[in-house]
Amino acid sequence: MQIRIFVFQGFTALDAVGPYEVLSRLPGADVRFVSQQPGEIRTDTGRLGLTADLGMADVSSADILLVAGGNQLPHESDEALMDWLRQIHATTTVTASVCTGALLLGAAGILQGKQATTYWARLNRLTDMGATPVEQRWVRDGKVWCAAGVSAGIDMALALTAELTAPQVAQALQLGIEYDPAPPFDAGSPAKAGEAITQLVRASLEG
Repeated sequence: MQIRIFVFQGFTALDAVGPYEVLSRLPGADVRFVSQQPGEIRTDTGRLGLTADLGMADVSSADILLVAGGNQLPHESDEALMDWLRQIHATTTVTASVCTGALLLGAAGILQGKQATTYWARLNRLTDMGATPVEQRWVRDGKVWCAAGVSAGIDMALALTAELTAPQVAQALQLGIEYDPAPPFDAGSPAKAGEAITQLVRASLEG
């Protein structure tokens, strides 16, 4: 099973690495990181680098394509990337995104008429891309799977594992990575965090 995770300069680390920790453990999985060009790709903080073994020119098909998010806006106008996403999507069994990776899929026209989700502060942009925004941890519409922000990619990857194999396999992988969230605060969504914390995060995003 060929699983290709697309990353770009300015991606968010956990968007890619979270699902990787799950999907790389699937029986028979061949997981590779892909970018516009092979080589070191820096995260949105600039402090962490990940090596993309493959460039877009090296990948003409995939069983599963997963697109990470992050500082994706400069890449939405990359026509070569948009063409590549459409090309690979035509070959996949599953096309997935994490966080604002959905906006790259949307810019490529892949979310047209689909239910989708993305990072909570960017949900409104999905409507402009012809999608129906859904405020869920992850959502599936046909072969397109979208996870909400950052850590939600782990949840989606476990659900995808159950779909591709069996619930017991997904549960075993969950235990294997000891994914048992118990955060010290219940502030993981705007509704739970409250207005003051939400505005603090919005201000940081705009800054």
